[in-house]
Amino acid sequence: MADYNSRRYSVELLGRKSERQVLHHHWSSTNSKLIAIYGRRRVGKTYLVREHFSNRIFFEVAGLYDGNMADQLTHFTSSLAIHGYYPASLAKPSSWMAVFEMLALFIQEQKSKKKKVIFIDELPWFDTPRSKFLTAFENFWNSFCSKRKDILLIICGSAASWMIKKILKNKGGLHNRVAEQINLQPFDLALTKKFLQAKGIIWSVYDIAHTYMCLGGIPFYLDAARKGESPAQFINRICFTEEGVLFHEYNDLYASLFDNNERHEQIVALLAKKRKGYTRNEIIQLTGLDSGGTLTQTLDELKRSNFIQERIPYNGSMHNRRYRLIDNFTLFHFKFMTKDQRRVKDDWTKLSNSGRYRSWCGFAFESLCFAHKKQIKTALGLSAIESHIYEWNESTHKSEEGAQIDMIIDRADRVINVCEIKFYNSEFTISKSYAKVLRNKLASFQSVKRNKSKILFLTMITTFGTNQNKYSIELMQNQITLEDLFK
Repeated sequence: MADYNSRRYSVELLGRKSERQVLHHHWSSTNSKLIAIYGRRRVGKTYLVREHFSNRIFFEVAGLYDGNMADQLTHFTSSLAIHGYYPASLAKPSSWMAVFEMLALFIQEQKSKKKKVIFIDELPWFDTPRSKFLTAFENFWNSFCSKRKDILLIICGSAASWMIKKILKNKGGLHNRVAEQINLQPFDLALTKKFLQAKGIIWSVYDIAHTYMCLGGIPFYLDAARKGESPAQFINRICFTEEGVLFHEYNDLYASLFDNNERHEQIVALLAKKRKGYTRNEIIQLTGLDSGGTLTQTLDELKRSNFIQERIPYNGSMHNRRYRLIDNFTLFHFKFMTKDQRRVKDDWTKLSNSGRYRSWCGFAFESLCFAHKKQIKTALGLSAIESHIYEWNESTHKSEEGAQIDMIIDRADRVINVCEIKFYNSEFTISKSYAKVLRNKLASFQSVKRNKSKILFLTMITTFGTNQNKYSIELMQNQITLEDLFK
């Protein structure tokens, strides 16, 4: 593995350890392999492949957005020429079968038996109507690549619906041909901090958390930050000025990822209205979308692209699972960036000090904690103990709102961490009145039949910790701070 570890990787790849291990494993294989990489727009798919393999890429080409078949064919063959292939015949190919035959001939010309990395980026964009691109690609892999031992074919695409349907769930010539699929995830808080520090941006963990709650861990978004800017100045410039890189981002985001993106946008717009999300039946009733395979596919595509999440309530079943919007930027867009929300021309510096924003932070911090479940479990020493995380709400007939617990960690050692999540700008204090609320929550939760024989540990998850007083000493068993989420 000398080549894998010999050179220094840029900060963008520091958080891609497992993905790089996968790529290196298949590059070292004695057989040809097909790897599919997908994920949301701007998450760094292309950067991962280029930086990991660098000058080991034998051939690279990317599809043209909105290009017709003739444009795509010309572009592909031009890329072959750029990489050194000059066929005897200069006639332009008129089909994808002919283009992939040219690529096969180019590979056959090589005397070296070393593994050849072929990187086809934005693969879905090549598949124009009636082009038979996928048929030719399947034939190229099955009839040529799979019979050799020296090819690592990496395909990549932001168009999640196409990648999932045509490649990952392919029932034809590519069925079970993909050796590995990589769903590239955004950075977590720790990597976001490292990324910003590498750019010379030194913000506190509190400021980084604020930024993350608004934008998420998307490398492209974070790369727009400038040294000497405050987080508020940064967000104002990229989100609330017309020349900002994210000012029109939402308009392009879902259209670039999904076919028939109107359904996807309809669902996320609905989910943005309710922090706890909706059940499948509620989504059908409130959107008017038909129940069936199309809705299932749409929800699956949104889940695989990390826009929404399924959550099964504690003591519940799959039938009452709820779909919740978890994409930070989309949530932020609906709360602050739409025309309806931008009622005044105040900049973000003013908006970020408003009551509306402070209220929103509570929900956003809760989502941040769910996105860092692994770090919370580690801080509690639960890495070796089987556990499952839920939400809990005790509905009553007298009131629509019963006792509610932000996060439940149900452990195999018959202990349950009952987690209260509070986003605060200083140490949080459990007051006399709040202590009463907590006792009522614990009592209500303990009364659930399955919990009567279990030990409840009240766990406070706060930004700067919980102030020690007689109420915290009485009630609190564990506490997690923002610092723990950065580990």
